[in-house]
Amino acid sequence: MRIVIEDQVPETIGITNALSSVDFKDTFATTNHSDSLPKIAMLIFGTIPGWVSVLFKVRNFFAKMIGLQTDPPTNVNTALEVGGYIGFFEIYSIATDEMILGANDTHLKFRVSIHNTKEEQYNIKVTTLVQYTNFTGKAYMFIIAPFHRMVVKRMLRQAYFSQKNR
Repeated sequence: MRIVIEDQVPETIGITNALSSVDFKDTFATTNHSDSLPKIAMLIFGTIPGWVSVLFKVRNFFAKMIGLQTDPPTNVNTALEVGGYIGFFEIYSIATDEMILGANDTHLKFRVSIHNTKEEQYNIKVTTLVQYTNFTGKAYMFIIAPFHRMVVKRMLRQAYFSQKNR
C-alpha cells in the first residue's frame, strides 16, 4: 500500500505548538526517501490534480456565498521560507524534519505538518489539524471531511510516485 491513514497523530514540536486547541485531526503516511522535505511539501501542496481543482472551484463557489476566504492573499511570497506560500497555504515553520503550513479564516484555523520520521516505511507523515473558531467551522468540516481525506490521499501519491519514478 502506498498511502495509509495512521491511528496516532505524531507528537512533534511543530504539531504540539501549531494551534491552541484541536477539533479535527488526521494523519496520512507515505514513503519517500529520495526528496528533500521542501520538495515533498511542493509535490503534495504545490501541484494540484485537475479533479481536485474542480472540487476546490465547487468549494470556493459555496464558500464565497457564506463569506469564507477563497483566494490566497494577492501579495503571496512563493519563497520556501517562513511567511512564504506553497499553493494556498502559508509556511509557518521549517525545521530539518518538519514543515508546518496552514491558513486562518473566520471559521477555522488549519495547520498541516509534513514530517519525515526517517523510518524505513511510511516515513512521510502528513497531519492535518483544525481548530474551529465558530459553528460555521464545525459545519464546514462536517461537510468537507470525506473530500479532505480523498484529496490528501491523492496529493500524497505525488510524493510517493516522485521517489518511485527514479
